[in-house]
Amino acid sequence: MSKKVYLGIISLVSILMLYACGNGGEKTNSNESMDNNSKTEENMHMNHSSSGEVPSSLKVAENPTFKVGSKAIIEADHMEGMNGAEATIVGAYDTTVYTISYTPTNGGERVENHKWVIQEEIKDAGDKTLEPGTEVTIEADHMEGMEGVTAEIDSSEKTTVYMVNYTPTTGGEEVKNHKWVTESELTNK
Repeated sequence: MSKKVYLGIISLVSILMLYACGNGGEKTNSNESMDNNSKTEENMHMNHSSSGEVPSSLKVAENPTFKVGSKAIIEADHMEGMNGAEATIVGAYDTTVYTISYTPTNGGERVENHKWVIQEEIKDAGDKTLEPGTEVTIEADHMEGMEGVTAEIDSSEKTTVYMVNYTPTTGGEEVKNHKWVTESELTNK
């Protein structure tokens, strides 16, 4: 076989493979596609389980709606298989939670409206609630490329946050010490 024919076949196969890996010409809503891609990207790099360590300055909730050891249903979709999962409460803390947007330190795509980072996971945050648009340095490592990143505050809420254990509704291993789920994202079992 001549070199030109061989290169032509390789080129054709490469083009066909690239086309097959694409969306196959299907039209999608670009915002929906970006949201789904961002969520998939985020899920792939999220540390589903953690050591359970919390910042030393974090206040344990005195009278949380969901007591440590109790069960609740998660009504949040931070990660695939989370929404509808039964959770066991392993920690309850009073703090301010934030949604943030940032570009990971490892060079991945920009993450928009990541839920949640708490006041105590923001460098030099102090006690005052930070306003949307404020640039901050993140000290949490919930996802690859998050720790040490400069992020922008999107929103804030004073609430009780929970660390939970749960088994994803999609199957797989139990997620232990997941940080964070807010009180409004849990319902009674």
